[in-house]
Amino acid sequence: MASGQVSVSEQFKLVPPAVRPIAVAARKLIKEIAPSAEEITSQSKPPRAKTYMWKIVRYAVDGENVVGIGTFTNHAALTVYRGRELDDGTGLLEGSGKDSRFITLREPADLARPAVRRLVQKAFKLAR
Repeated sequence: MASGQVSVSEQFKLVPPAVRPIAVAARKLIKEIAPSAEEITSQSKPPRAKTYMWKIVRYAVDGENVVGIGTFTNHAALTVYRGRELDDGTGLLEGSGKDSRFITLREPADLARPAVRRLVQKAFKLAR
């Protein structure tokens, strides 16, 4: 990490306490699935508006972004950068962007759902 950059742990300390456990659970799941993925900390500050997502960290394989964690004031989101290409079949992936989709996370238990784990695994397989 370059001098002056904020670490992921430091970023997480700034996440609202109600949402922090969700972000921590998301990070844990990603590290279980892809332990060698590059963890890239966002150097942004918390947003001024409550409706904006604060991008905390993203995970990449061979320079390609795979998934990212972002937070709002009362929930978190797991961004899947090539989500449009994934066969969801569960309705978990939301959004209509050109490529990215996201999964809304309202509590840490959302990360324990097998469908969420499978989607994250598929995202990393797609990147390889």
